[in-house]
Amino acid sequence: MVKPEIQSVKLRFGIIGNTEELNRAIDVAMQVAPTDLSVLVTGESGVGKESFPQIIHQFSRRKHGPYIAVNCGAIPEGTIDSELFGHEKGAFTGAISDRNGYFAEANGGTIFLDEVGELPLSTQARLLRVLETGEYIKVGSSKVQKTDVRIVAATNVDFSEAIAEGRFREDLYYRLNTVPIKVPPLRERPNDIPLLFRKFAADFAEKYHMPAIQLNDAARQLLVAYSWPGNIRQLKNITEQISIIETNRDITPEILRNYLPAQQSSRLPALLGVKSAGNGKSFESEREILYQVLFDMRRDVTELKKLVHDIMAERGGTSVVASHEPVHYIQKAPVKLVHDAPVVMTSVPSVTPLCEPVVIPAEAQEVQDSEEYVEENLSLDDVEKEMIRKALERHHGKRKNAANDLKISERTLYRKIKEYGLD
Repeated sequence: MVKPEIQSVKLRFGIIGNTEELNRAIDVAMQVAPTDLSVLVTGESGVGKESFPQIIHQFSRRKHGPYIAVNCGAIPEGTIDSELFGHEKGAFTGAISDRNGYFAEANGGTIFLDEVGELPLSTQARLLRVLETGEYIKVGSSKVQKTDVRIVAATNVDFSEAIAEGRFREDLYYRLNTVPIKVPPLRERPNDIPLLFRKFAADFAEKYHMPAIQLNDAARQLLVAYSWPGNIRQLKNITEQISIIETNRDITPEILRNYLPAQQSSRLPALLGVKSAGNGKSFESEREILYQVLFDMRRDVTELKKLVHDIMAERGGTSVVASHEPVHYIQKAPVKLVHDAPVVMTSVPSVTPLCEPVVIPAEAQEVQDSEEYVEENLSLDDVEKEMIRKALERHHGKRKNAANDLKISERTLYRKIKEYGLD
């Protein structure tokens, strides 16, 4: 049975659903609100994480203080320190006057850091100091400032992967995650989906002055069976589309299928963090993809050398002892091969005749392999730099379009441009 306090919170903040996990999340938010503990709200994009910082603020002793919500992912990396902590006049180009940051403005209240997983590492260090001591320094200043704020953070980033990849500080994670609140995705709340649809349909009917749409039983089953990768935000958008476009207010499965995107087995591209169960390979960056391509090419060249060696041995009547080790060829001087009749090799590409094979000891092979790896590493930087330069030229210097073309984030592109001196 739902507690009366939880039900009143749902009515006050417009939260719809009776799932046990949702009720548990609301209960935890109410219990932790009177304290000053840091709270980390996690969940997929579109599940409604922004409601929980408001619950915490309204049930805390800071409810009469300011409440500021900051989308950390929407602030450029170069200005985020100034936005959060403020700056002094003349600290950088365009700083024509002193400015207080969000932490100064939220003094005595609550600050909600949405998408906290997108913060750069330098800003994470500043944020950690605020959490530990309540102190910060404005950009361009040497004076330590004090602030008394309650920090509530939210993210849809998998922190275990982010910490392993070095994108997020482990000590900051444990400091933010004093009290965790997990908001369940919509696919784990099947009984709440028809309730949310009915609520959105009624809201849009009132907004656009038209009758509310209704689902028949078959359409309701289809709605519940859908995975909803965009969660509540996607359900709301689809409900609005149907309310505006469809003249028939009784929605059938045939009508509903026209608005539901095709379900995918994975919501991420295959080369971005998806691990293959068969061979254990993962591709988490464009550099790793290039590495794998080079390794595959090297293996193919080795196999081709072995094939050519075997064919030449058969043609020349030379017996070659089979070996599991790769065969290396050293060309000492041009050798003329004499055959009784012309031989046409159609299945093997033309190669320069080589002398007899020389088996190199394992120690020498290891040295040679290490030298090849060095050469490959050096060439990868050149390849990456050239790809970025061509993408910028192709899009006439528009970095956002170039980043989309390269399948990397705009922030990563900025860092690469600075690293290679392309700006």
